[in-house]
Amino acid sequence: MTRWLPRSLFSRLTLILLAGLIAALLASLIIHLHDRGEMLARAGGMRSAQRIADIVRLLDTITPAERRRITALFNTPPLIVSLDRPALRAGAAGDERAEIFAGILRRALDARWPLTVVIAEPQAGTHFGPGMMRGGDNAGHPGMIPPFMAGPGYFAPPGMSFVVQVQLNDGARVTFDSRLPEETFSWPYRLLATLLIALGSVTLLSLVAVRWVTRPLKTLADAAEELGRDINRAPLPERGPLEVERAARAFNTMQRRLAGFLQSRTRILAAMSHDLKTPITRLRLRAELLDDAQVRGKFVRDLEEMEAMVAGSLDFMRGLEQRETVQPIDVGALLESLQADARETGGAVTIEGAARRPYPGRPQALKRCLGNLIDNAIKYGQSARVRVEDGDDRLLIRVRDSGPGIPQAELTRVFEPFYRVEASRSRDTGGTGLGLTIAQQIAQAHGGELTLVNAEGGGLEAALTLPRGGGRN
Repeated sequence: MTRWLPRSLFSRLTLILLAGLIAALLASLIIHLHDRGEMLARAGGMRSAQRIADIVRLLDTITPAERRRITALFNTPPLIVSLDRPALRAGAAGDERAEIFAGILRRALDARWPLTVVIAEPQAGTHFGPGMMRGGDNAGHPGMIPPFMAGPGYFAPPGMSFVVQVQLNDGARVTFDSRLPEETFSWPYRLLATLLIALGSVTLLSLVAVRWVTRPLKTLADAAEELGRDINRAPLPERGPLEVERAARAFNTMQRRLAGFLQSRTRILAAMSHDLKTPITRLRLRAELLDDAQVRGKFVRDLEEMEAMVAGSLDFMRGLEQRETVQPIDVGALLESLQADARETGGAVTIEGAARRPYPGRPQALKRCLGNLIDNAIKYGQSARVRVEDGDDRLLIRVRDSGPGIPQAELTRVFEPFYRVEASRSRDTGGTGLGLTIAQQIAQAHGGELTLVNAEGGGLEAALTLPRGGGRN
């Protein structure tokens, strides 16, 4: 069932409020129509009952011949009077409408005349035909026949009719076909308009209220997402309702504690890496004093590797601080400078495509990121092919090599600090295992991402995706 629900909290709350509101209005409309129908039916029934009672009293005091002449005078819709109809059969027991009308009529007639009341409800699509409103005796006129006695081709007026048959004191029967007033069955358009106005007003207020309630959640979610990219982002404003203010204050407290923890860790590791440079330098000097050239060479290689690790660690720690300001970068010129640097050391770099406009970012950080990707491609794949794809919402830079690639299970683990893939990233090729970690960190600081895939036909491809709209301060 949940798959049919909207994804956002705003849409779900709006749907619940609108569904409840519409259900309540429909229930109110049904109750109102029911009460209104009953009230109008009772009012119309009382008028019809009083008129029938007056006619019965008059007809009971005159001769049968006079009754036929006078009956024609009372045939005025919605009441049709006829004589000599067949005796009516009582309606189904428990018909509340017939019983209510019969009770009203008996009170009007003082219960002195026997009567029978049935309900006649014509089928849908019935209407008045020519001459159907003429009153009088059925034997002489095709007058108003009760719908339940109608034969094929008969058309009756729309709505519900009370058919009443009263026996006079001399045994004669008088039949009345009393159709309720049209307003009993008409729609209350004014009420419908009022309910629609209420529905529109409450819907608009509900949308405003739900948006007002859910906006702090969206702000908090955006801040949490941005916190993963920049721990030193501006704190949330601590204002609004009490719950929102407490949530913002707790989030800012968490951010301060995380920032403080990362800064202290960065300072400690940076200090340790810096302090290691001094003993490494002393060991290098002492290694130069060794007489055995083979042993001296092994010492020097180990010391160079240690220096590379220390330098990489310092670069990693500097990247965590993110102190560089954002400014427009000519991506083409940046790649050409990296191409020239690689050419000086014998590396082959080709560039395809170009950025259509400058990219707002941190120049040195972005240079380090792309430099690490190109250096890895040359180191493990002998060459680097760079392709630039610039779009309206993103800048994509692909760096592909011609090496053996990386096992599929290792494509995400190589971003971990100091992690090495034995087959292709051994110490024989140099490196500290921090190049991709630093590159990914810089990509995330710009709001982008760095992914690795094994390209078709061989080689590893690094895809750096940077969102258009600027880096993060």
